[in-house]
Amino acid sequence: MRSIIQYTAPFFLLLLLLGCEEEETFTLAEISPVETLYAPEEGRFFDLGAQGSAAFEWQAAKASDNGVVLYDVAFDVEGGDFSNPIYVVASDGRGFENRLTLSFTELNQIATLAGVEAEDQATLQWTVWSSKGINVTKSGLTRSFAVRRPGGFPTPDQLFLTGSATEGGEEIAEARAFTKTGATTYEIYTSLKPGTYRFITRRDDTAESFYIDGVKFRADGETTQTDDGQVYRIRLDFSDGTVSTSTIDKVELWFPPRGEFPFALNYSGDGTWVADDQPFEFKEESWGRDERYKFRFTVTDSDGNTTEEWYGSRNGDNARPDGNTPADFYELVPVTDDYWANSFKFRTEVDMATIDVRIIFNDSVPEYTHVVTVQ
Repeated sequence: MRSIIQYTAPFFLLLLLLGCEEEETFTLAEISPVETLYAPEEGRFFDLGAQGSAAFEWQAAKASDNGVVLYDVAFDVEGGDFSNPIYVVASDGRGFENRLTLSFTELNQIATLAGVEAEDQATLQWTVWSSKGINVTKSGLTRSFAVRRPGGFPTPDQLFLTGSATEGGEEIAEARAFTKTGATTYEIYTSLKPGTYRFITRRDDTAESFYIDGVKFRADGETTQTDDGQVYRIRLDFSDGTVSTSTIDKVELWFPPRGEFPFALNYSGDGTWVADDQPFEFKEESWGRDERYKFRFTVTDSDGNTTEEWYGSRNGDNARPDGNTPADFYELVPVTDDYWANSFKFRTEVDMATIDVRIIFNDSVPEYTHVVTVQ
């Protein structure tokens, strides 16, 4: 028995080695290179400030074992040799499709990696790598396309106003907060005095900062303020880096039953207007006493154009509120200048009483709102 084992063991070892060599041979399938690039055409231009996407398409490669081929699309700067591409991404379908769809937002990120500055134009290159397992075949074909980056910035989670011209002064901890009004937009209502100011992303000395340069805002700088004591609305859109400023010249309560503005509200700081100790009386009608009201803002933009902006209820009509009326009844939204529509109604206690009215346009409330207090 011992002699049989001695003679057969080398034989089985030889079969095992041959089997391993044969298995390795069959796993390394040859992959053909991509031989045709279909789209986009050479030199195609993409304005990345628009909403859209780009489709990259190519002829399918082949594997010698007729198996599945995977694709990666590589991007490089103009003149690059793809030895160190700036970006590589799997094709659609997790790499299985001979097509790649990229949004302009994603292309903007690639352009940023290539060192293209905001609002600048540059040329990039792309090619396709086909693979199966560890076997990768790089196409010898490349195409170029041009992009223009938008002037925007990544939208921060928060935004603040600070500087010697602001209500909070130069103390970072006192920086006034903007209100986020959309996915990429912020606004603030505030007064400014002569001095300088900047926008910062955190109440921190190391925060990113921005300044106004015409209708755009730029990184790392300060804006100089020369006018004294005016109330401003500043709006920023990080998607395109635009900024607009307007002055809030007057805020008034509109009382349509009498067709008049019985009083104006004065700015008291931090995006708040107040009118205290105002005697008020409803108007007697044949059907009862009328108590409807809303607000008018007089606004002048940076070009000197003065317009009226109306704020009222999101409801076209309302019942008279009482002590059980929810707080969101008093939220203010932009409305038309229609004589009656979208008016609020005062509580019964306001009639023949003295009231305080407060409008709040800052981030301390979930939505812009107002408060009516009976003395």
